[in-house]
Amino acid sequence: MKSILKNKQIVIGGVLILLIVLLVLLAPLITSGDYSSVDLPNKHLAPGPGHPFGTDYYGRDVWTRILYGGRISLSVAVCATLLAAVCGTLIGSVSAYFGGAVDFIIGRIMDVFMSFPMLLSSLIIGIILKASVRTMFLSIGIPCIPMFYRMTRSNTLSIRERGFTKAAVSMGSGPMRIVLRHILPNVLPHILVVFSSAMGGCILAESSLGFLGFGIPQPTPSWGLVVNEGKSFMFQCPWTAGFAGLFIALTVLGFNLLGDGIRDYLDPKIRNSYL
Repeated sequence: MKSILKNKQIVIGGVLILLIVLLVLLAPLITSGDYSSVDLPNKHLAPGPGHPFGTDYYGRDVWTRILYGGRISLSVAVCATLLAAVCGTLIGSVSAYFGGAVDFIIGRIMDVFMSFPMLLSSLIIGIILKASVRTMFLSIGIPCIPMFYRMTRSNTLSIRERGFTKAAVSMGSGPMRIVLRHILPNVLPHILVVFSSAMGGCILAESSLGFLGFGIPQPTPSWGLVVNEGKSFMFQCPWTAGFAGLFIALTVLGFNLLGDGIRDYLDPKIRNSYL
């Protein structure tokens, strides 16, 4: 435990994420609670008492919209990353363990997915399924599956040749038992690293889709939508989009630092430097 706390990346990333998650969860207690209330006479108020982040074009409190928007953005990112992690890990482990035609066919399918930029794939899936919170999980999660697939497949190819795996085969264990009981537990530490990095990418994807107008439909706020609403007034009222962009940047930074820190901690050569 002490060696983990000596890793500055894990500590800084963890603190950033924890702080933002606490603010988002405590939104009903530290905001007005009404993110869609229009108050035109008080539009574009500068940050100050009563409105710590100012108000937008419709007089809505930006602080409230950012915290409630964070609930949507983080929920979509977590669910999309979980979807990608579960599907990518299972597909990658099965593909590598069985090999042959199974590995070839799955590999070519993943190559097709990886040939498209993530944002473009998300846009295509989102347009086909129509925008909603539920479809956002799919439109962002599906393009992330190859990320987990490649990592799991490469590690499974190594693990299946080790002694304990061959011993399990000689004792009569079936393929699925070997994958679930012997391969996946050894791949899990690598999954945690990819998961943390993928979370940052999913938050950026959700924010990008919201900014482009293909995210969560109004009046439900998200970080990308808040930035989109404030982009036309960046020079007159920079706080509308600026604070939302700051939350996005800090959250992505936190997950990236956490992922890098976990990767370093799991590397024995680097971990020894913290002991």
